[in-house]
Amino acid sequence: MSAAPVMACVALGANLGDPVATVQQALRDVAALPETQLFKASSLYCSAPYEAQGPDFINAVVLVQTQLSPLALLHALQALELQSGRERPFKNAPRTLDLDIIFYGDTELLTPELTLPHPRWHERAFVLLPLAEVWPERVSAEQLSAVQTQAIQVI
Repeated sequence: MSAAPVMACVALGANLGDPVATVQQALRDVAALPETQLFKASSLYCSAPYEAQGPDFINAVVLVQTQLSPLALLHALQALELQSGRERPFKNAPRTLDLDIIFYGDTELLTPELTLPHPRWHERAFVLLPLAEVWPERVSAEQLSAVQTQAIQVI
């Protein structure tokens, strides 16, 4: 028997290769994960790297209904990153694809492998703005105001 579906939020980003095409393909790939259905996807956003160097990022946020456990979802997302050529040579390195679970329902989790909700989601305009587009109840005016100095635009 499968678990009841949970609404999960996944942030997508890329800044190497063709990041627009990569994020668009990742949207399709996330929607095709087993026991997972795409509920809503944000527009694509362009943002400067946050606490990192390299080309601008293309970002988006998706909401999915999934019956995968949090760790199974994480592992499926990491497999998609590897499939896209993701390497992790150093912290905050430029990347072909970055997929982060921001929320998994109301689950709170703190393990060496996964922390939920994502510990820094509220500090990043490239998560907050697309999240406000698809799940406005999760974002406050104060959170949006706090990141207004970060350069980001819809593409």
